[in-house]
Amino acid sequence: MIIKLNDAKQPVSDPRHIYEMLKGFFKTVDAVDRDKEHFFVFHLDVRNKVKIMELVSVGTLNMSLVHPREVFTRAIGRRTASIILAHNHPSEELEPSREDLIVTRRLLDAGKLLSIEVLDHVIYTSKGFHSFKEHGDL
Repeated sequence: MIIKLNDAKQPVSDPRHIYEMLKGFFKTVDAVDRDKEHFFVFHLDVRNKVKIMELVSVGTLNMSLVHPREVFTRAIGRRTASIILAHNHPSEELEPSREDLIVTRRLLDAGKLLSIEVLDHVIYTSKGFHSFKEHGDL
């Protein structure tokens, strides 16, 4: 599902941009859906401007199903230069889980194969965010 963005004209220069876009999205989601993990892909052009924000998967309280095929389908079709991954933690825990690290590594490898760079993976909570890139997890 592609999510309309109000302001995607500025290049993404740090993970706070992604956090703010996700914050806007989660304001529109009811409490039941906020308690599920959502996995997003931000498609960027060559100037790091967000072309689209795609909701790839909605999971359960503590996991979502994420596969490289779903993550990169639109990126290939829309000739995306790079992507930023993001998902929420309904638990409000900012640290990535073991599964988060495994999925991220898998998607980094797939991106390398496809020549679509994964720039970051951001974990969103209502209290803040965790950037894999800033914490050396990429």
